[in-house]
Amino acid sequence: MIDPHTLPDVSPETLHVRPLAQAETIPSAWYTDGRVLAFEQQAVFLKTWQYAGHATQLPAPGDFITATVAANPVLLVRGDDHRVRAFYNVCRHRGGPLAMEACGHVTMLQCKYHGWTYRRDGTLRGVPRFDRTELFDKRDYGLVPVPLAEWQGLLFVNLDPGDGPSLETVLDGIAARIAPMQLDGLRFYRRVEYPVACNWKVYVDNYLEGYHIPLVHPELARVLDVRAYVTETAPYYSLQYSPFRDASGENVYGVADGEAFYYFVFPNTMLNILPGRLQVNSVIPEGVDRCRVVFDSYYADTTSPEALRRIADDLNFSDRVQAEDAEICAHVQRGLQSRGYDRGRFSVECEEGVYHFQTLLKAAFRDALAAGRDGAR
Repeated sequence: MIDPHTLPDVSPETLHVRPLAQAETIPSAWYTDGRVLAFEQQAVFLKTWQYAGHATQLPAPGDFITATVAANPVLLVRGDDHRVRAFYNVCRHRGGPLAMEACGHVTMLQCKYHGWTYRRDGTLRGVPRFDRTELFDKRDYGLVPVPLAEWQGLLFVNLDPGDGPSLETVLDGIAARIAPMQLDGLRFYRRVEYPVACNWKVYVDNYLEGYHIPLVHPELARVLDVRAYVTETAPYYSLQYSPFRDASGENVYGVADGEAFYYFVFPNTMLNILPGRLQVNSVIPEGVDRCRVVFDSYYADTTSPEALRRIADDLNFSDRVQAEDAEICAHVQRGLQSRGYDRGRFSVECEEGVYHFQTLLKAAFRDALAAGRDGAR
């Protein structure tokens, strides 16, 4: 655990949560100091449910996908019993990778470094040239499992759940709100990854408010009625939605009726749910001033010509919006590093989602710091 005495601006005053109308934003050092990012990996990412993929990406025994969680490589594979399991993507010999691709199919899992092999349930099968090694029992060197949970087909892992909430508790209320839509019937279509030159929290802050839409996203502003933009909060997530300007006609999202839901699940997962489609965004920290945003797109129909046309339009529009967000987030990161800024204030009307996220972040910091103090006694 990072020594709390080395962290900038984590005093009780900074971690105190004031009402939205009185609150200040988190200090700029939390976006610019590498010690804070290292602390977040332990205090936040290790202890929360992290999106890894969808069950439809693993239709047959031997199908696998990989992910990175709190800088840890993770592997999900469907076993011969058709059960999906998650493991650290790390050989028990000397830490080599079992899979180096984002997805694929295996009859056995084999370390790409020295060739140790594992069954698809994680048990160790073969250890080349180990006959002379004493007191070695293969039963002691199976792959290390990772807690895994599924919700509406979406797969989440948690490296250190401890006594934290279950995935069902974290997402409680979403299924009822989006009904009759069901996400488990959607099919994975495409993954796109965007490097963004900002701290991961800059990107999250940006996602959580529509305040910037008229200036940064003029095309999107013509589609959404920003004046009617609404944010709702729950213990572990928030919801944003806005009516379309012309509910009777098709817009760039291809939605003529129904609702669009934009969920943010703490700390770094977005579920953009529209009729017949789902886009899951994961914000992966890759440095104090850079992150990688993973976009996974799912659709109910991925084969008909009409569906493919609409998917192409949807993804092209999403790509344009993402480019606009990446540009402004990079500028914000530079502003946060300047001498001219430390903390700001929230728009009560427009930034409740940002406030909610930063409140949850402070709570995670407080819990981790308290645990560290207790452990030091």
